[in-house]
Order: sequence, then structure tokens, then C-alpha cells
Amino acid sequence: MGAPDTTERVRQEAETRTIRLEVARYRPGEDAEPVFEGYDVPLMSDWAVLDGLNYIKDQLDGSLSYRWSCRMGVCGSCGMTVNGEPRLTCGTFLTEYGDGPVRIEPLKGFPVIRDLVVDIDDFLAKLSSVRPWLIREGEELPLTTEYAQTPAQLEAYKQYSMCINCLLCYSACPVYVLDPDFLGPAAIALAQRYNLDSRDMGDRFDVLNLEDAVWGCTFVGECTRVCPKHVDPAEAIQRYKLTAALRSVLPWSKR
Repeated sequence: MGAPDTTERVRQEAETRTIRLEVARYRPGEDAEPVFEGYDVPLMSDWAVLDGLNYIKDQLDGSLSYRWSCRMGVCGSCGMTVNGEPRLTCGTFLTEYGDGPVRIEPLKGFPVIRDLVVDIDDFLAKLSSVRPWLIREGEELPLTTEYAQTPAQLEAYKQYSMCINCLLCYSACPVYVLDPDFLGPAAIALAQRYNLDSRDMGDRFDVLNLEDAVWGCTFVGECTRVCPKHVDPAEAIQRYKLTAALRSVLPWSKR
């Protein structure tokens, strides 16, 4: 006989073992504040926390709201707080938590829209303010010229280009949680991605050289610790502090 299909395997494993998920629920107009509801889901050997949430949504409670898309650690949309830590739920496995329970909450530091869905408009505005795109001066659209780069030129900014805007760094950052005006780790790291690109001609000094930008960072390093793509936004911030300090002394220097 062949191996049992997925449905049969789920049934077999579910008969032997489950794990408790304690999920934060918040329904505008119904709840004054978030409350926790418990759900027992199959403890499958290959299930991520996101699979557990999908099981709840599909089998137990269709009213549960949360964001997800690719399930491959690429889109960044499934970031949540899992047992107190900001994590991508598609890459966080239920077996990491033994017999449970596993507490799932929305990312800290953001207004909650419903259940596990947070409002990211503030982040999007901050991201747009650093102009995270290549800026070319004196050229008209459409741009047709190619600008080749050496491997070294690519390597200069490649690490910072890996950011997927999952917002885990914002949720972990003690500065952003206390000061919502702080520009934040991801926006600064992405600004550095373009600052260090040999093709870029932009000047983001007026946006980054502020108390609410790089100088607001206290270098706790939590942003780098929780980053699933190893972007190291803490390093990006410290590097631009040096750039800003040198430019204050040597104003003609832009990089």
C-alpha cells in the first residue's frame, strides 16, 4: 500500500496529539480590549504556527482574522507575536513549543484593526519618506541607460536589500514602542540600501539626520536579533550615524 494521503495523515496524527493555541481576539464594536480564545489543533510534525491558524480558520472558527500570503518567508505579511516574540508564523513551527500552549498576539507597537491584523499605515508613510527607490538626477523618463555594477558594488548594499517589510523589527524595537515618531529600523535600513547603491544619486540626509531618525536609536539591537532575513538594521543605523557625523564636519561629503 502507498503512503496515506495528506487528509488521512492529518487524521491519524490528530488522533494522537494536539496543541493548544491561545489566540488574541479583538472585534471592533464588540470587545473593549483584546481577549484570548483557546483552540486545540493537531500537533503535526511539519506544521508551522500559520498552519495552526489556518486550521482554526478552516475547521473551528471562520471569523478569525489575520494576514498571510506566500507561506514561504518571502512576503512578510504573517508576522505576529508568538509567545512574546515577534516571529514570522510561516517559519515558526508548533513543535518548537513542546506541549504548548502557544500564545499568538498581533505585533506590538501597532494599532489593532481586528484580531491579529494591525494597522501599518504609519510604517508605510515612514517608508515612503526615505524614498526607497533609485534616484537619478538630470534624466528624463523613460530611462533607457543601463548602469552595470561590479560584484563589490552589489555587495555594498545587498544585505540591506533583503528586507521584506515584515515589521518584526518595529515590534521588537523599544524606541518605536515608546516613541511612534521614530523612523524605525526597516525604513532606515532600506534608506541605506539606496544610499550605498552606486547607481543612486539621491540625498536622504535631511530625513535620516534627525532625533526621530538615526539619532533616536539607542542601539539595543533587538531589531537585528528578530530579523528573519539577517538584514542587520542596527548596523545600518550605526553606519549612517557615522555618515551623518562626518557630513556635519565635512558638508560636501554625501556618502
